[in-house]
Amino acid sequence: MSHSPAVDLTGKVAVVTGSGRGLGLAYASALAAAGAAVVVNDLDEEVARRAADSIVAAGGRAVAEAVAVGGAEAADRLVARAVETFGRLDVLVTNAGILRDKVLWKMTDDDFDAVVTTHLKGTFTCARAAAVRMREQGEGGSLILIGSPAGQRGNFGQTNYAAAKAGIAAMARTWSMELSRAGITVNAVVPVAATAMTETVPAFAPYVEALRGGEPLPDFLRKGEGFGTPEDCAALVPFLASEAARGITGQCVGIGGDKLALWSHPQEVATAYADGGWTPETLAAAWHTSVGREPQTVGIPAPKLPEA
Repeated sequence: MSHSPAVDLTGKVAVVTGSGRGLGLAYASALAAAGAAVVVNDLDEEVARRAADSIVAAGGRAVAEAVAVGGAEAADRLVARAVETFGRLDVLVTNAGILRDKVLWKMTDDDFDAVVTTHLKGTFTCARAAAVRMREQGEGGSLILIGSPAGQRGNFGQTNYAAAKAGIAAMARTWSMELSRAGITVNAVVPVAATAMTETVPAFAPYVEALRGGEPLPDFLRKGEGFGTPEDCAALVPFLASEAARGITGQCVGIGGDKLALWSHPQEVATAYADGGWTPETLAAAWHTSVGREPQTVGIPAPKLPEA
């Protein structure tokens, strides 16, 4: 299997959490296709094994490690499996995640803790273990954290998930500074794809079902909404892990369908000043004619479906 020199990952070793199916499997398969050896991870041992077998059958190198991502022990196991099997670790993709969607007043502590533990703490513990190993190797590396539009803009019914994904974006920016001297790049991927998660969105559901039946997604989704298959998102991961992306770090990059996008960092969009500082009265008088003149929008915009 030949690869473009700029994105050739031959000799590199990657761990992809939550890669038994869906987006995670697409990322792992794309890394293997670019030449990397991959540790496939899933909570379900049989799912993880089948995913690894599919990569091997396609000519790649992969092993399975079944463990629930979240705590430090799981993170250490994944890094150790990469080192014991393939001799090193160069790339970490933190994709593992679950959903427990409910509105605020119905969300339980368990709903919140389960999602935050898997997404946010799992990203932290796996990235920490990977960073320790990569720094010991002294040859740099890539941390690729999987975010979500919900973490960039919020989403109804997803307090836990949106908070975790927003935290992941913040960690990517922070770690890009902390790990720069070690030559380790850190970026967040913001994918939009037809998965079990997006199938719960009523506007997308019929198109996801049609896709399963072999029908292609229409252009208004692929281009207008940037919504496609998991495979459409996968190319970004080996790119970010390659020498071609060596100078890219601290970024949140969106991908889906035919669309590639760079998300902005949170920043001040309007300012106002008051001599001596602000009082509640001066805030009330100035808000709507100064910083509050064009308030920021929230939420993920609903898909613009074609008129019947």
